[in-house]
Amino acid sequence: MRIGILGGTFDPPHIGHLLAATDACELLALDQLIFVPTATQPLKAGAPVAAADERLEMVKLLCGPDSRFLVSDVEVRRGGLSFTVDTLRAFREQWPAETAELVLLLGGDAAAQFPRWKEPQIVHALAQVVVMTRGEPSVPGLAKGMTTVATRRVDVSSTEVRERIRGGRTVRGLVTEGVAAYIERRGLYR
Repeated sequence: MRIGILGGTFDPPHIGHLLAATDACELLALDQLIFVPTATQPLKAGAPVAAADERLEMVKLLCGPDSRFLVSDVEVRRGGLSFTVDTLRAFREQWPAETAELVLLLGGDAAAQFPRWKEPQIVHALAQVVVMTRGEPSVPGLAKGMTTVATRRVDVSSTEVRERIRGGRTVRGLVTEGVAAYIERRGLYR
């Protein structure tokens, strides 16, 4: 079994996350892809705007009924700073190496920060590390042992979604209907 792992703040999760996950499943022949919202990301400037449990719920709404996608609350439950190495250790306990291959999926920004991560060499030992390039031909400064997969380029970011909501503009097409309804109900990002 091949299991993809896609972590992030997801503040909020948007259609770009969903399309990248879909592409990764298809291009890497993943049996499952697990979205892992962070509690607190150690290398990201500023705290998330939405609470961890709200971001977790929005990721569940993003994934909808697609059976390829799972959402893990491992980092939210653990609380504090979210370190990928700890999450991979937890997943490796659940899925020993003889039963599953773990594939850690990163964006280019995360890949550039990889040398600053907690125990990057252990991360490599626990999972294959694949950088999703969003159609770019290469990723500068790619760490040794990383591979790339070209997912489609979708020019949307969580920052843009938050700014559009703050400005009273529509986010239709940038997030799923379920995520948009949740944001509206909770009054997030205003």
